[in-house]
Amino acid sequence: MSNDKKYKLIATVIDAKGQCDAGHKLGDTFELSIMKTSGLCGGFYHDMFPAISTYEFGGTYPWHEEGIFYAGCPDIKNQITLKVERIPVE
Repeated sequence: MSNDKKYKLIATVIDAKGQCDAGHKLGDTFELSIMKTSGLCGGFYHDMFPAISTYEFGGTYPWHEEGIFYAGCPDIKNQITLKVERIPVE
């Protein structure tokens, strides 16, 4: 795989309800890519993977803000919400 990507993704926990089994808490940040979870829970990362791969390589979804998407943990009883921002890499 070539390393010609032009963006990095920074995810920030913007809301936390209940007790996250992975220990994620309000304010935590993660640098995500298709090759890097940075300690984000595997189940959460798995659910986000399509958006991660889309945004990392410059794509977007029409129902999201340009360069930003939000993701919710699959554990609805202990909900963690991430704001994921696409940052250009020089």
